[in-house]
Amino acid sequence: MGQRMLASAEWLLLAVALVWGTSYGVAKLALEHYPVFGVLAVRFILAGLCLLPALRAIRWQAWRAGLPMGGILLAILLCETWALQYTSASNAAFLISLCLVLTPLAEWLLYGQRPAARIWALVGLSWLGALLLTGDSAMHFSGGDALMLLAAVLRAFGVCWLKQLADRQPATAQALTAMQCWAVGLGALALSASQGGLPPLPRDPGFWLAISYLAVLCTVCAFAIQNYALRRSDPSRVALLMGSEPVFGALFAWLWLGEAMGPLRWLGGGLMAVAAVMATGGGSKVEKGVGEKEEVGVVG
Repeated sequence: MGQRMLASAEWLLLAVALVWGTSYGVAKLALEHYPVFGVLAVRFILAGLCLLPALRAIRWQAWRAGLPMGGILLAILLCETWALQYTSASNAAFLISLCLVLTPLAEWLLYGQRPAARIWALVGLSWLGALLLTGDSAMHFSGGDALMLLAAVLRAFGVCWLKQLADRQPATAQALTAMQCWAVGLGALALSASQGGLPPLPRDPGFWLAISYLAVLCTVCAFAIQNYALRRSDPSRVALLMGSEPVFGALFAWLWLGEAMGPLRWLGGGLMAVAAVMATGGGSKVEKGVGEKEEVGVVG
């Protein structure tokens, strides 16, 4: 019975990695119909409505932590979503995985927790992969690649900051996710108002299919499934399965969006995925960082 539950949890985690990997390509499709602020506002308000029951009986102290957490997530998502307008979905999926290798470096800068020597080797491996993925040298980095790299850095620091905020209040992970969704959605609306407001909502069914996928599957369902599965699997298996996210993203972009992926790009992306898996599964400090990310509700 225990082995069956473990196998079930691992299949569920693989499903989450698949859904999150495809989210970059789906978001790119949504951006063909609506601007960045609008896509974020509609996606996260819809997700917030789905999670509305989790907000019952939440005390003000929890909101004081949840709203800043939403602000951090909004900054990360703005970088990610803008980046998708200027880079490929496959590049985005691989570059964001750098956050797993950069998290221990962020812990070092913020808290003085020096990473193990092997982390430096993994950082070098990731950078080599990034160079192969985006071109023969850093000069080939597009503006979108640079924005996605900034998003990875923000995610690495965000994991540390979000953990601190989450530790100061008693709300459940689901309630924190709901607060983050509302903060992102309303924050995106406020930012759009400062730029003259949003155009009318698109009527194209493709837009609403993409937004529903992002809000319901990539946010609400993926987080609930992940919470269930994380309690029934061990960190190394979690790292291996979640490390497959960028590979799924590249496969989706190649098969569905028709993005070109030559041998060097596959090699570079593969090196980054390997570095992410080794970083999250190979040392206690880094496993702790990944666990922190999952518990406080950073959504893909």
